[in-house]
Amino acid sequence: MRFLAALLDSSIRIPILGVRVGLDPILGLWPIWGDLLAAALSLVIVYDAWRLGSSPRILVLMLLNIALDTIVGFIPIVGDLFDFAWRANTRNLRLIGLEPAAF
Repeated sequence: MRFLAALLDSSIRIPILGVRVGLDPILGLWPIWGDLLAAALSLVIVYDAWRLGSSPRILVLMLLNIALDTIVGFIPIVGDLFDFAWRANTRNLRLIGLEPAAF
């Protein structure tokens, strides 16, 4: 779960800007399909949290994070910037008490 969240949210370092970006905002550049693919990958984390016995409340919050990320991601340019900042997978790890892996 940690690896996947880091891969989607912060796996690529952009030295000029001094920030990290993951595959989620990059996939979001591919209209609609990229956001759907990123959401599908994010659901793997929710599935793992369910298997580990997370409460229904936590699972719903995790799904809401992914839904918001996906829906706003459908908006050209604004959605890409939102994907860059929101980091739904990192938020979801924190909901279940984990910190993302460091790349």
